[in-house]
Amino acid sequence: MTKFSELNLNPKVLKAIEEAGYESPTPIQAGAIPPALQGRDVLGIAQTGTGKTASFTLPMITLLARGRARARMPRSLVLCPTRELAAQVAENFDTYSKHVKLTKALLIGGVSFKEQDQLIDKGVDVLIATPGRLLDHFERGKLLLTGVQIMVVDEADRMLDMGFIPDIERIFSLTPFTRQTLFFSATMAPEIERITNTFLSNPERIEIARQATTAENIEQGVVMFKASRKDREASEKRKLLRAMIDGEGDKCTNAIIFCNRKTDVDTVAKSLKKYGYDAAPIHGDLDQSQRTRTLDGFRDGSLRFLIASDVAARGLDVPSVSHVFNFDVPGHAEDYVHRIGRTGRAGRDGKAMMICVPRDEKALDAIERLVEKEIPRLDNPLKAARPEPKEDRAPRPTKSAVPKESAAEAPVEAPQSAPQASPEATPQAAPAQDTERSAPKSSRKSGSSRSRSDRGDRNGRSDKKGGSVVGMGDHMPSFIALSFEERRAV
Repeated sequence: MTKFSELNLNPKVLKAIEEAGYESPTPIQAGAIPPALQGRDVLGIAQTGTGKTASFTLPMITLLARGRARARMPRSLVLCPTRELAAQVAENFDTYSKHVKLTKALLIGGVSFKEQDQLIDKGVDVLIATPGRLLDHFERGKLLLTGVQIMVVDEADRMLDMGFIPDIERIFSLTPFTRQTLFFSATMAPEIERITNTFLSNPERIEIARQATTAENIEQGVVMFKASRKDREASEKRKLLRAMIDGEGDKCTNAIIFCNRKTDVDTVAKSLKKYGYDAAPIHGDLDQSQRTRTLDGFRDGSLRFLIASDVAARGLDVPSVSHVFNFDVPGHAEDYVHRIGRTGRAGRDGKAMMICVPRDEKALDAIERLVEKEIPRLDNPLKAARPEPKEDRAPRPTKSAVPKESAAEAPVEAPQSAPQASPEATPQAAPAQDTERSAPKSSRKSGSSRSRSDRGDRNGRSDKKGGSVVGMGDHMPSFIALSFEERRAV
């Protein structure tokens, strides 16, 4: 087995690695670090959770250990698709460069331009940024990229999904042609392949796993779910999620729950908190300080459930996540690989469970074609559960005891007068000629159950026998029994 000491890294970097508790590199690290140290371009393809971040941070620190940065001209550039991933890369640099005098700046949204400008003006060795904020600084004349010696693109496939490819191409054009490029991705879409062919020069290709594969140490499953009624789907789906969490018991120490839409992220988080689960949302519309507090709480164990969108949680490195729940089937099959890659990291076992409604079955088929295996179907834990909770139930319509076909055969027993009818009396069937009107079409509130024909037709006739009201109790207002002309007179 290869040791970090055999990779020709800077001794001060090796010391930091040892203090961090690592001894042996992962396959992607062992494959990418040697050519990176030689100054070659690297194309790294590996599933998430395999240690790609250290694959470029360690050789970068070694190569940048000598030299000095100039004002507004960073020596290296790392591009990340999200703020959280950029902050995570910055933490890795802090961990591995603590014995090396290197300066860094983090350019992400939600932070004051003034503070970032001050760091850039002093000169930085390592600039870690999201594409949008980087171009903002460049267009304001606060940043020059002509001094970049090493450029890293992390999570390139996510850049594609988020529409950053035009920005990436522009940033490449602003950096020197002689730069060294380290390009990492979990999947290789045709558009990503085009970019690598355009901007990388004879790269060393390191592909640790088959493209778009899922780790073997992650147990997967999907519950095929169909709501009892369309208007109940959302509440019943949330109830199913709670049942799936409860079914895992103590094995579910913490979990990330993925939703496709930001509104669902908030709704699911509120629902779980309502039922006593320790949960908090994270998505792109939240304030950066709130997102940071939420992530810190999830990492240190004070928060058990993180409800997230793909953008917010892409590339997060929380080694001890026991479960991933896909509340929604991802619209892009590649996102499934990244979602479940949040669990089973650093060689640990993990479990990924998903809820699939009928309209998402095509997306599920696309996922199974991508990963080239069938995801096991799980039993619905609510299948035998009855009754449903009151807060998740809508009133069920009641059906008439007399079918429409037999309503004409039902005997007609009208009371002598409506005001004398007993409140406990049951409504009687209408005459045969009004059969179609007599069958109730929806449930009635207690104490006011009556058929359509009992109320009279639009011409003011209550029935064909002279206006007596059938099946009404003493509570019936007297004006209801009046004819149309009489009502107008009143």
